[in-house]
Amino acid sequence: MTQTKFRWGIIGAGSIAGHFAKDLALIPHAELYAVASRSQTRANTFADKYGAKHALDSYEAMLKAGVDAVYIATRHPQHCAPTIMCLNAKIPVLCEKPLAMNSEEVARMIQAAKKNNTFLMEAIWTRFLPSFKKVIALIDAGEIGEVLTVKADFGFHSPVNPDSRLYNREMGGGVLLDIGIYPILLAQLLLGQHEKMQATAHLGTTGVDEETAVNLSYPNGKFAILHATVRNETETVAFIHGTKGTIKIASRWHESNSFSTQLNDGETRTYDFDFKGAKGYKFETEHVMECIQAGKKESPLVPFSFSENLMRTLDEVRGEIGLVY
Repeated sequence: MTQTKFRWGIIGAGSIAGHFAKDLALIPHAELYAVASRSQTRANTFADKYGAKHALDSYEAMLKAGVDAVYIATRHPQHCAPTIMCLNAKIPVLCEKPLAMNSEEVARMIQAAKKNNTFLMEAIWTRFLPSFKKVIALIDAGEIGEVLTVKADFGFHSPVNPDSRLYNREMGGGVLLDIGIYPILLAQLLLGQHEKMQATAHLGTTGVDEETAVNLSYPNGKFAILHATVRNETETVAFIHGTKGTIKIASRWHESNSFSTQLNDGETRTYDFDFKGAKGYKFETEHVMECIQAGKKESPLVPFSFSENLMRTLDEVRGEIGLVY
């Protein structure tokens, strides 16, 4: 009997895994084949809710589940080990961002992918949204001229709770790895690798950064001004300033369906997009499936080098602000 659907497995059964499962259901030629958790009860609950055919009580059980690819949806410190485990079994992996906790882990994950000739990609889902792809297309076409400055923020109010993942240092808590990664990856996508960095942060009582500001400078007088916080609500918009005009991505910019352009000659235009789904994860998922089916071992849109450079920047910021895991 010929297999008709691409079989996905999910390691981790939390809220992010749920978003992925909802969007996966929108892809006709894909299915949620298995979910793995350290708790059989959690795996059963997740499988019942999202229609997984198999509920597994260990991550290791995924290796024998017969899946075509695995989505790693565990907490940050648990990205590296299950990713390498799957890669060593020659199972392609889409791993949630950040790819790992530090550059050393990222290097080991990429080394495992290369050694086993098996696909690996960091889940930079924003990169694949229709609105964001249009932003990139307009920039590439010279719509706003040469990009000079990127400004982006990401903020919401979250009361301090030492028991929550966000405030727990052992779980990779703090804003940098959780939401600060978005403004930083935007700057990297549009401006490349920075020359100089300045960062400051407020470290709370649990030892994680509750607010972080980062300034990056690039060759030829280009800049990125970036901010993330859980101490207050921010507008959470992004501005891309070029020599001919500006692109403003509406709130919340990392998942926005709308953006506008304002050119120096006064011309303005608004672009609106609409799609079904929990978060728009289906676009990155379809990309991964296309890459795997085409025999690719890394994504041309989020290659290994992008994830390596992104983690180097995150490590650099952590060193500057004194954040230690």
